[in-house]
Amino acid sequence: MSVEESKQPWPTKDAMEQVYTNHLWGGKEYDFYSGEGSYVPEIVNPYIDVLTSFLTSFERPLVVCDLGCGDFNVGQELVKYTQKYIAVDIVADLIEYNKTRFKAENLEFHCLDIAKDDLPVADCAIVRQVLQHLSNSEIQSIIGKLSDYKYVILTEHLPEEDFVPNADIISGQGTRLKKGSGVLLLEAPFNLKVKNEKELLSVNVDDGRIVTVFYEVKLDAIQPLVRILKQERGG
Repeated sequence: MSVEESKQPWPTKDAMEQVYTNHLWGGKEYDFYSGEGSYVPEIVNPYIDVLTSFLTSFERPLVVCDLGCGDFNVGQELVKYTQKYIAVDIVADLIEYNKTRFKAENLEFHCLDIAKDDLPVADCAIVRQVLQHLSNSEIQSIIGKLSDYKYVILTEHLPEEDFVPNADIISGQGTRLKKGSGVLLLEAPFNLKVKNEKELLSVNVDDGRIVTVFYEVKLDAIQPLVRILKQERGG
């Protein structure tokens, strides 16, 4: 049995708390730091540009749910283009820190495990370089919830060359790049059903590409009713 196979999964909440406490993604000069992908201008600026274009294309501003908001260095630039911006992360101390640092009338922060907990009702879910850190079983749990949103904007760090998608990993600091793989939600074993798909952005980095994709999600017949019931209950 290999070392990888013998590893025992650590609760994702504990793993992500350790990432921020021990600054495993760098940024020791920061209280909380979500990694270079949230700070390098060549990565961040084009992303903010395409998201701004998307969000401002609607006559009625969207309610957005940011699943895995991290230190909010990127999300803070998008709040003003939304009707409401709901930022979610699994690390409680991080969420409390964000509440003190970022304030707007249309901004909310919630500490949730997106694989286990019910997610806020919104028009659009943003999932930026989050799934790449999660096991296939956790991604599978999340996919069922993504179908509650009309739009999903997903960003993932992918290998530069052709690759076999969705190799399984243990949730935590690392990604599938170490296995020469990356997350493609339309491929097995996830097979997310969507009405439309469009690549919005691809940024080349040293070890691959950071790709942002827009999905118009195909809702099952029962799901619009579920959304209405959630809204009527205020949940």
